[in-house]
Amino acid sequence: MAELGELQETLGYTFRDESLLRLALTHPSASGKKSNPAEDNQRMEFLGDAILQAVISDALYTLHPDRDEGTLTKARAALVNGTSLAAMAAPFGLEEHLVMSRGQRADFERGKVSALEDALEALVAALFLDGGMDAASDFVRRTFAKELANPDKIEAIKNPKGELQELLQAESEEAPTYELLSSTGPDHDREFEVVVKHLGQALGQGKGSSKKAAETEAALAALAKVQDS
Repeated sequence: MAELGELQETLGYTFRDESLLRLALTHPSASGKKSNPAEDNQRMEFLGDAILQAVISDALYTLHPDRDEGTLTKARAALVNGTSLAAMAAPFGLEEHLVMSRGQRADFERGKVSALEDALEALVAALFLDGGMDAASDFVRRTFAKELANPDKIEAIKNPKGELQELLQAESEEAPTYELLSSTGPDHDREFEVVVKHLGQALGQGKGSSKKAAETEAALAALAKVQDS
């Protein structure tokens, strides 16, 4: 692992318990297939994900009292998707600090987005465990300052259906399905409504001028719901 003092300077925070930072940077592959859950960053990723969601939600709600729930939900979903989090992690150089197996390091590009996403979320948890909510919130707000200030300029999720499928299939091999609920209006001005389901559960609905557009909106709604749960 590269020198952590330099990383802490980049993060703008000095850990009282540096072992928390080390754990946040420990990929599951580092301890083998039968790893102890306490020996890698996955438990911290679970905690950090919830903290990140809460801080982003609070910041958007506080900074933009004129925006409706739908706008805020879409902005949050765009900020906390895997691609966005991996991009946010890159400037801190988390990749070079990750502890992982040689095989994982050699094939890192394949799982890069997921690994960096998990590392950033675990880092947020480490900050929370070391310095409380103030430390975690300060880091998140600094890191996402530009995006939080301009929710209308946040780059939309490029592939909501793909993001949703990747997220759901991390828990189950079954892919989400899209069902047409209705198709109304004249041929030149149709409106389609679609629901996306996974394991028999409806996760989100969407409307659009085409089935594809409706499926995209349904996927965005589902992403917001899944990320909240």
